[in-house]
Amino acid sequence: MSPKALLSQRQKRLGHELRSMRVAAGMSAERAANVLGVDRGKISNMESGVRNISEERLRTLAHQCQCHDEKYVDALVDMASAGNQGWWEQYRGSLPQGLLDIAELEARATRMRVACTVHIPGLLQTTDYALAVFRAVLPPLPEHEVAMRAAHRSHRQEVLRGDAPPPFTAIVHEAALRMQFGGRRVAQEQLQHLLNQSERPSVTILAVPFVRGTFPGAGQTVLYAEGPVERLDTVQIDNSHGPDFLHGQAELAKYRAQLDRTEELTLSPDDSRDLITTIAREL
Repeated sequence: MSPKALLSQRQKRLGHELRSMRVAAGMSAERAANVLGVDRGKISNMESGVRNISEERLRTLAHQCQCHDEKYVDALVDMASAGNQGWWEQYRGSLPQGLLDIAELEARATRMRVACTVHIPGLLQTTDYALAVFRAVLPPLPEHEVAMRAAHRSHRQEVLRGDAPPPFTAIVHEAALRMQFGGRRVAQEQLQHLLNQSERPSVTILAVPFVRGTFPGAGQTVLYAEGPVERLDTVQIDNSHGPDFLHGQAELAKYRAQLDRTEELTLSPDDSRDLITTIAREL
């Protein structure tokens, strides 16, 4: 496997931001190499995420590119210095890179919004519900990997239980609330878990009832993770081949608008709790 295939989304994003900053300033790669005192090949490696960049060189490059957004540059420095420090690293080589990237994205987000139509959001799933979801995958996953994925998902949920958890808004369609992954008992326990989680000050659960009809992005699971500055926000979308990560400014604007519109169709937090309670009683 090539080194590039092993790169995390954080490394790729940092490289993308470095190149964008250089290109926006009209600076050639050769000029950037001269500024940083490295050869042209190292600039290419930095911009592809293969090679790290020191804080000193990053700040020098930002200065030479006339990038005076201190919060943005500081955020890039944090990205460059993060290294392989997160708890998710214990799963490296055992789970797909995309799952590790999701965990890192959530851990570094300052605020999150997610919209789900069929599944309960991963950060709000019970273990039994998650196991049922993973066991429904085709081709079937080995049971040890099912257990590992469930453990990884449970570990991800710690981000909502820390001393200063990021605000988390979950937009959940009524279809997802009524889906019985794992059967009636598991579904009932999952709905009660949602009610419990909605009592956390940092967690807001908003339900979209069937009667609202159509809405943008129907059928698509979207996570919008805010970064330290808006230009470092990320959209993560679930697909059958694995997670996709988007960060183009037009894409970010599109999904912000999509989530804003969907949120307009939701019930209030209290009415959402009432709907969840009603569905649980019907089970």
